[in-house]
Amino acid sequence: MELRARGWWLLCVAVALAACAHGDPASKSRSCGEVRHIYGTKGFSLSDVPQAEISGEHLRICPQGYTCCTSEMEENLANRSRAELETALLDSGRALQATLATQLRGFDDHFQRLLNDSERALQETFPGAFGELYVQNAKAFRDLYAELRLYYRGANLHLEETLAEFWARLLERLFRQLHPQLLLPDDYLDCLGKQAEPLRPFGEAPRELRLRATRAFVAARAFVQGLGVASDVVRKVAQVPLSPECSRAVMKLVYCAHCLGVPGARPCPDYCRNVLKGCLANQADLDAEWRNLLDSMVLITDKFWGPTGAESVIGGVHLWLAEAISALQDNSDTLTAKVIQGCGNPKVNPQGPEPEEKRRRGKLALPEKPPAGTLQKLVSEAKAQLRDAQDFWISLPGTLCSEKLAMSAASDDRCWNGVAKGRYLPEVMGDGLANQINNPEVEVDITKPDMAIRQQIMQLKITTNRLRGAYNGNDVDFQDASDDGSGSGSGEGCPDDECGRRVGRKSSSSRTPLSHALPGLSEREGQKASATGRPQPCTRLLLLSGLPLVLSAARPWWR
Repeated sequence: MELRARGWWLLCVAVALAACAHGDPASKSRSCGEVRHIYGTKGFSLSDVPQAEISGEHLRICPQGYTCCTSEMEENLANRSRAELETALLDSGRALQATLATQLRGFDDHFQRLLNDSERALQETFPGAFGELYVQNAKAFRDLYAELRLYYRGANLHLEETLAEFWARLLERLFRQLHPQLLLPDDYLDCLGKQAEPLRPFGEAPRELRLRATRAFVAARAFVQGLGVASDVVRKVAQVPLSPECSRAVMKLVYCAHCLGVPGARPCPDYCRNVLKGCLANQADLDAEWRNLLDSMVLITDKFWGPTGAESVIGGVHLWLAEAISALQDNSDTLTAKVIQGCGNPKVNPQGPEPEEKRRRGKLALPEKPPAGTLQKLVSEAKAQLRDAQDFWISLPGTLCSEKLAMSAASDDRCWNGVAKGRYLPEVMGDGLANQINNPEVEVDITKPDMAIRQQIMQLKITTNRLRGAYNGNDVDFQDASDDGSGSGSGEGCPDDECGRRVGRKSSSSRTPLSHALPGLSEREGQKASATGRPQPCTRLLLLSGLPLVLSAARPWWR
């Protein structure tokens, strides 16, 4: 009897151990019922779900123990887990895109309003202040503002050259108006143009406007473009498909616990992080250049303030134009004498009218300024949001695990470790592709980076280079490609004493294409904006994949 009792006791222990390992039939039936519920909520047919556990030799992703999932169920859930992660990535990207788009609209509206108000002040005050000198040349002023808009919106214009050509054309027209009694053929006007630089007929206004406008417009344009590029990078990277190895790992992370009858076990925190660090290894490699871009954007906002800042200069273009015309009127007699001395006596037009008497100038009105603190508020909000977004790419795995994948609150014996309910022992991998060589959850080939993401890294480098050049008042688009410095991959750009601008004079009849314009602004639309003097609203900026080549020729003669 004693031996029989002992044998029975051993049999009970064995049964109990088996029950602990595999669960009793009633328990397994309840587990499949939970799987049935989850499977049904995903929109799949419940007829695929077995009533009770079956052998799991058919499983390709989940551990091959007793299971409530058929091969078809495993495949369906794997596809669903991949789609859910891709949706989560898109949602995270959209949130950041919305933030960047809001910033872009705010700054773009502000800068364009400054320029529009300046042109409006010119149109309202110059007829009374300068009479026919303005009225007969109103189109030249409209064209200048249209060119400034096109430059700001991304047209491939050289701003210094544009200003130089404006002053050259304006001088010819105004000199004719001041001396209607003289015959001034083209060769005489060519001589006038050659005399213009030493004579400075417009005083210091052209030089001051060139220095200030170049820095102000370059800074404003580069900053707004930076916002557009950042948003575009987020959008494109969010659309990069997940690898097959990642899809398998995500299925194992999210749904294999349900298939094995432990649906209440949430993924262990470190387990979830390792899976997503492997899945998003290439995305994490954006981190360094992403930080460089946002740092450069924060830095260039310093160029928005003061008498030479974007706020004052863009809104005060008409004041420099008024100063220039006033200087020409005040010095017209001296200018005429020196031109005759250098170019000879022009012939008198026997049918020409007498020169118009000097008109008394009226008082110029300042443009209506935007509400006080508008730019300060925009910059303050942008700085805070850009700093918050700096770790977006490397924080993405942790964010998705905690917000989208129902990660366990703690790593203990009750979380899902990919095999069973229990602790997760492997260490968490570092960020980026190179650190995934020993990732225990996702097989990652560190020798094959994702080329779509590498292209976006290059876009970030190019834009950062443009911003750093703009901080120093340089338009990187018109610097020699050999001085770029981005070829090293450092993104540091070239030193100030080495960056030279070699630009060619553009033909007055040619229209330069838009190199990194606001979306929706085609070349035809750009010309329309030039004609109407009013740009259309925009949402972001596009960037070419490389810096444009520049022409090698002399600088514009106007200084």
